[in-house]
Amino acid sequence: MTSSSPAASTKQEARKKPMRVPQEFGILFVVIVVGIIMSVLAPEFRTLDNARVLLLNGTVVLFLALGQTFCLLTAGIDLSVGSNIALTGVIAALSMSAGVPWWGAALIAIAVGIAVGAFNGAVIHYGKMPPFIVTFATFGISASIPKILTNAASVTITDPMFAIFGRGSLFGIPFPVIGVLIATAICAFFLKRTVPGVHIYAVGGNPDTARLGGVNVRNTIFLVYIVSGICAAMAGIITASRLMVGYPTAGAGTEQFYSIAAAVVGGVSLFGGTGSILGAFLGALLIAEVSNGMNVIGVSSYWQPLVIGAIILVGVLIDTNRKNLKLSSLFKKAQSQESVESAATGATADAVAAPEIQPTGDMDGHPGKPKPGSS
Repeated sequence: MTSSSPAASTKQEARKKPMRVPQEFGILFVVIVVGIIMSVLAPEFRTLDNARVLLLNGTVVLFLALGQTFCLLTAGIDLSVGSNIALTGVIAALSMSAGVPWWGAALIAIAVGIAVGAFNGAVIHYGKMPPFIVTFATFGISASIPKILTNAASVTITDPMFAIFGRGSLFGIPFPVIGVLIATAICAFFLKRTVPGVHIYAVGGNPDTARLGGVNVRNTIFLVYIVSGICAAMAGIITASRLMVGYPTAGAGTEQFYSIAAAVVGGVSLFGGTGSILGAFLGALLIAEVSNGMNVIGVSSYWQPLVIGAIILVGVLIDTNRKNLKLSSLFKKAQSQESVESAATGATADAVAAPEIQPTGDMDGHPGKPKPGSS
């Protein structure tokens, strides 16, 4: 009797296991298909100049989607990112008007974004309040402060060096695009390769279990909303730099909802614990692609929120069905396991209930001798 070697058995097990396809392939496929459709409908869509415009216009949503992903992974949400764009942009403009150098104004804007994120995290954790309510309230506060400071008037940026954040380029690639690509790589590495990144997924999966496992839930909640505040500040700096004006109403449109749509469509679960930065990046790219394509084709801008809203519904529908699919598969697995166990129990019971047959002869088939005392 021969036995297979461990290496051979390992190879056989590897063949039996199905190849896992990354979930980002689905959204990547959609991005490619939409790009092909837009290119057929409008040939100018596939030009390099339009690609540059598409990426440049999409950097704000891309930055917001990165921060939104951190919050969603903990089963939270940040509705204050839109007004944070206006707040940080106006603060940067006012700082330069007060004599602060352009780089100092950018740092002040980032500090304001950090403060807003820390405020959200503190109220959510210590107040035990839902992130939706807290960040919605912060949205109103952050939207009012720029208007109070400027009497709802725009603030012109006079330092020409500040334009480098939104108008500068390197080898023809706009600085905002380079910045968001670097930020995407850093965020992806942080979530997948660092202990705090693993803790974010753990808190989103089950905060009570994560706490019992030694995860500092408070620091994790603070971290994700601070990251979201920094990303919103970067979006505010880029917006103010491109316009060279601090608008107190900037970001009051659909930016924050687009950031949520980008993350959800990219595979980030609204229930927490599932998703990736790459998926959110591709989701934001899809949003920018659809918006840019509709503009190039000549579709009215009034249709864009409708299309993006439909994309959000599809993303949430897929997310919900994915959860139900997991539960149904677990239920089927439990049922099959239960049937196997019941079958095994029944077989054992039958074996016990069967009468024991005593042999009446010896090994050669001759009749056995009667026992002593038997008649």
